[in-house]
Amino acid sequence: MFGTVVVGIGIAGSVRIRDMLNPMPSSPSEHLKLFGFVSRRTLGNINEVKQISLKDALGSEEIQAAIISTDNKSHEENVRMFLEAGKHVLVEYPMVLSASTARELWDMAEQKGKILHVEHIELLTEEYKQLKKEVAGKELVKGTLHFTGGALDEERSGFPAFSGIARLTWLVDLFGDLTVTSATREEQKEKSYSRMTAHFQTASKKPLTWIEERGPGLRRDKKINFCFKSGCLENLPEAPRSAVGLFMQDQNLFAKKLLGQVSREELAAEKWRILRCLDLAEEIRQHCERLVKIHS
Repeated sequence: MFGTVVVGIGIAGSVRIRDMLNPMPSSPSEHLKLFGFVSRRTLGNINEVKQISLKDALGSEEIQAAIISTDNKSHEENVRMFLEAGKHVLVEYPMVLSASTARELWDMAEQKGKILHVEHIELLTEEYKQLKKEVAGKELVKGTLHFTGGALDEERSGFPAFSGIARLTWLVDLFGDLTVTSATREEQKEKSYSRMTAHFQTASKKPLTWIEERGPGLRRDKKINFCFKSGCLENLPEAPRSAVGLFMQDQNLFAKKLLGQVSREELAAEKWRILRCLDLAEEIRQHCERLVKIHS
């Protein structure tokens, strides 16, 4: 059994506690034992799960793993502390808000022989799995992925290329390595509105565009327009919801890694994808910041 602590009790952290208390029968998650939770707020017990201090969580020999569900800007500090304390770590995406920091922390995990798992539940949805099947084997001509959603507090969530890295992950997972050709950002701070547009080329020089648009009243939605030599995909495929929740699927994957049930090849491919997407997010931010400096 791996004694586990949940750090951060927002929506994701609360779901993590629920799933830890109700693991799927005969699943890898049965090897995780919820020891307690850490929060900046004084909450007492939640569903009979006790609140413990950060110091106790880091120092306890009964805790071997931590699930980091804090706001994005706090990921780096928490991942670093728990790795330094010799714990395995699961962290919600984005892993951190800097590509170089991500590599440093991954190196630390490997040096200490610990699992560093980054949640990317967007790859686990039935909708995405069906999309991947429909894209497989087709030759891309051009494509666009346009996300809309409510306003975010960028101080806590990070630059849009990082907070929206789930969309970038889709593009890299579907079409392979990408090169950033340009990126711009329109921002109306007084209206809490932001629209980031990033342009890429695939390895075969085909253009892809990612638009991340957020503002008050914008409905959470994803629109695609992927054109192939055989025709265009203009709507996400309809797919039934999985009987197993997305966070539970992710928790099972983390537990499989702890149990040594994931191949080195799979681990290496996942590491490459996560770090490559963070590199691309960093490049997009740099493009946007350069333009801001030029215009100012």
